[in-house]
Amino acid sequence: MIVSMLRFVIELPESVTLKEKRRIIQSLKDKLYQKFKLSVAEIALNDSHKFTHIGAALVSNSKTHGEKVLHKALNYTEENIYGRLMDVTIFSECY
Repeated sequence: MIVSMLRFVIELPESVTLKEKRRIIQSLKDKLYQKFKLSVAEIALNDSHKFTHIGAALVSNSKTHGEKVLHKALNYTEENIYGRLMDVTIFSECY
């Protein structure tokens, strides 16, 4: 079993409140799940209204497939979020 993981930080310069940030992040999480079937969560920076740290994971039987899907999800995020992505990490582990 291969678990492929994606982590990144998003800077949301136009976000004014935590409520607005959470609305944006929930929308992104829903879209990533619907389009790529990823498990997605806000893993850090929960109380910051300008930044969020997102983690996503996919279980498959192939490292290549898992990381390919995560690269597509990352490209989708870059194209559809009003913010700047930073500290992007994609990796896989075998269990």
